[in-house]
Amino acid sequence: MTEEVKAVEKEVNEGAFISSLKRNNTKIKADRAEAIGEDAQLIYKRQIEDLKVAIKRMKREQENMLDLSPTSAINLTLASDFDAPVYVSKDIELSVKIRNESIKLDLARERYIYLFGEEI
Repeated sequence: MTEEVKAVEKEVNEGAFISSLKRNNTKIKADRAEAIGEDAQLIYKRQIEDLKVAIKRMKREQENMLDLSPTSAINLTLASDFDAPVYVSKDIELSVKIRNESIKLDLARERYIYLFGEEI
């Protein structure tokens, strides 16, 4: 056997623990950087997905406010039962929340592209 083959066999037989202890500084830094980068990227993606879901739910809630039939498609809300100030206040509040979350989503996407070099 050549010396190179013996060295490779010895490295394989040492096991992961000894091999890990013998890693050089560059390899250790690369492994740490990869672990940190993967964690940050995964969390970033998750935050972006959560923002998308939150925006979709708020838009759906806002659209559902247009359905003024309290119990069925046949019944309609009576004019005397409709509380316009509450409706308007809630609609505006949802619009502001949707806008703020949309801005947050746009910023998060931009940062994600900058930090990780890929679209999401």
